[in-house]
Amino acid sequence: MSSATITLVVQPRGKLIKDLPSELEIASNVSTAGIYDSLAQTSGFSIHRLRITKGSDRSVVPNSRNTIIDDLGLKDKSVIHVKDLGPQISWRTVFIIEYLGPLLIPILFLYPLRSLIYYNFDQPLPERSSLQLFVCELLTVHFLKREFETVYVHRFSNATMPARNIVKNSAHYWILAGFNIAYWVFRPDAASMTNHPNPALFYPGLALFVFGELANFNAHLILRDLRRPGSTERGIPVGLGFGLVTCPNYLFEVIAWLGVYLVSGMSWSVLFFILVGGAQMISWAKKKERRYRKEFGDKYKNKMYVMLPGLI
Repeated sequence: MSSATITLVVQPRGKLIKDLPSELEIASNVSTAGIYDSLAQTSGFSIHRLRITKGSDRSVVPNSRNTIIDDLGLKDKSVIHVKDLGPQISWRTVFIIEYLGPLLIPILFLYPLRSLIYYNFDQPLPERSSLQLFVCELLTVHFLKREFETVYVHRFSNATMPARNIVKNSAHYWILAGFNIAYWVFRPDAASMTNHPNPALFYPGLALFVFGELANFNAHLILRDLRRPGSTERGIPVGLGFGLVTCPNYLFEVIAWLGVYLVSGMSWSVLFFILVGGAQMISWAKKKERRYRKEFGDKYKNKMYVMLPGLI
């Protein structure tokens, strides 16, 4: 492809971006990532803080090394709009913060803060039960696994998100999986306040937890290997559960939490977390199924169920 230098007309969208040039001269045969690199350098902003769209149809100009400017339909004097997305935070950091709350809160509730949190019960409080200690261990294992996967397994299609969203994103885990479960399961009058758990609940629950955690981890490894390091390109996942539903990682996540629910003595707080989290995962799974069908076409075998076999 012959190289031709074109001039793009640059216009801010939303709040004014200091030092943003009004025009950008660039070769038409370079990747669209070159636009981001040039505007980030002149504006002093990170490329992840900028969103660039075509003035003609408002479609996003991707920050991609594989998309050529000329192929995107940008010509000489084409208008591009540049929006400041605000301060950004890496998705990896977001997940680490999200899972840190429910990792530490149960331990705090069960140990140093116990007498303060349950101040309205007769003092001194009875000793923690062996079952409460075991549930705390299950929660610790689960969220330590989540932190490990965040650091060493997951590859993110988007590098960052707006920093202001960190509170909203963390609320689900900190409140529902942290404060909610810890408070009710570790109460001195909870069903889990026993050293002799019901075998009909304990052993099936433990089996579901172990299977769900291992199968979920396997699904995450399969999804990780579909994407090359530094790439946003995806393949079609194949493996345990993927022939049955679109997102077996979500299915196995629910199975693991059902295990916690049974082991805890069927605490309503754990069930509430499962229902809220499950509803969100179903929404994500439906979107992923639509994306697979659009992205891979006839190469992809459409799934009848996105997350729960026989149901959804």
